[in-house]
Amino acid sequence: MALRLYNTLTHRVEELAPLRPGEVRMYTCGPTVYHYAHIGNLRTFVFQDLLRRTLLYKGLRLTHVMNITDVEDKIIARAREEGVSIGEYTERFTRAFLEDLEALRIQRPEIMPRATEHIEEMLELIGRLKEQGHTYQQDGSTYFRIASFEDYGKLSRVDLSQADPHTAGEEDEYGKENPRDFALWKSRRPEEAYWESDFGEGRPGWHIECSAMSMKYLGESFDIHCGGVDLIFPHHENEIAQSEAATGKPFVKHWVHAAHLIVEGEKMSKSAGNFYTLRDLLDQGHSPVAVRYLLASVHYRRQLNFTMAGLEQAQAALQRVDDFLLRVREVPDGADDEQPLEDLVARARAGFEAGLEDDLNTSEALAALFTLIKEVYPDLEAGRVGSGGRDEVLRLFEDANRVFDTFRVEEQTLDDARIEVLIEEREEARRRRDFGRADGIRDELTARGILLEDTKEGTRWKKVN
Repeated sequence: MALRLYNTLTHRVEELAPLRPGEVRMYTCGPTVYHYAHIGNLRTFVFQDLLRRTLLYKGLRLTHVMNITDVEDKIIARAREEGVSIGEYTERFTRAFLEDLEALRIQRPEIMPRATEHIEEMLELIGRLKEQGHTYQQDGSTYFRIASFEDYGKLSRVDLSQADPHTAGEEDEYGKENPRDFALWKSRRPEEAYWESDFGEGRPGWHIECSAMSMKYLGESFDIHCGGVDLIFPHHENEIAQSEAATGKPFVKHWVHAAHLIVEGEKMSKSAGNFYTLRDLLDQGHSPVAVRYLLASVHYRRQLNFTMAGLEQAQAALQRVDDFLLRVREVPDGADDEQPLEDLVARARAGFEAGLEDDLNTSEALAALFTLIKEVYPDLEAGRVGSGGRDEVLRLFEDANRVFDTFRVEEQTLDDARIEVLIEEREEARRRRDFGRADGIRDELTARGILLEDTKEGTRWKKVN
């Protein structure tokens, strides 16, 4: 079955039909690197990663571009405050963002262009718009005249006759013919970074950056453009206007947007004390994999209520999967399948894939996996699962992990020989009935992330986060 996604442009769930059969070209709005990404940002990046992985899971060829916005008014102001170049300032937060991606197991896109390295492409696009009469200059800056683009508003469906023109998202202080027009090139202000151009000394507007970079690497028309819902207007609306005005072609076929998150039932803000970066959560002892799981577990178009209790529940859910897979791997080679699992696994796989194909419904996909765990555990504990069922279950979770990348699908091994020695020493202490020493070793291993479980078959160990 084909992947179906909600298209913000048409307000419908539609089948994804790539412009080039078998190949998807996708652009996702990346970070503006003036500070660390917060968990609201990271929710969008995890969603984009899930979409990326789902496309690859379905066997599609993918070219994924994610920009790095490394020139913008906040960046310029903060670099000036610190007395460093914008390159020095943004490098710190770009590096931090890439570290966040790695910690959350977010795959790197094929191309991650930086805005400052594509000024030439932006100026070329502005030049095309000027030639076609879509721009004007005022006070040294160049603006896009939205009245020149008849379809303006088709993405957001904003009624411009009702909208407040001063909420259009422009943070500059330049004069304009119409308050809703937006800057393509901003004139130089004293003591600020600037570039030479035919439009005067200055720097690019935010919106032109994404159009120029996406079209350079993906062409003038491509398949998917993603971002958070906060970018629909004016950023993505302006991208459409300037891109289609310049090329005369449809810019993007499928627009996909993730909903906001709230924290403990409230809007996230520093003043409310509920503003978190990934580093904040890691400093509190939370696992980055649990953070990823929580962000991935709720459908991307539903508002997510991020809570510390929810984070603990995410960790518990992951531990349940890890414990299950550990027990499945204990089934020995050659064991007979007293209870064949073919039908159960096939049903779980169908449910998992149907969830993903239904507008990336991750909660439905995960539910299919947890239903399987509930169904299989009794037979597993009773010794009725053989090596054939074992392998089918493991294959399913390995495939599911290609999308979620949160489960321990690899066989667990003890990396430290000292741990094996301690486990053996504890067994000897128990045989001697030296339970004080045995409990002390258990506590030491628990501190190292190794949990022991004493069963009638012997002592089992497992790694915990």
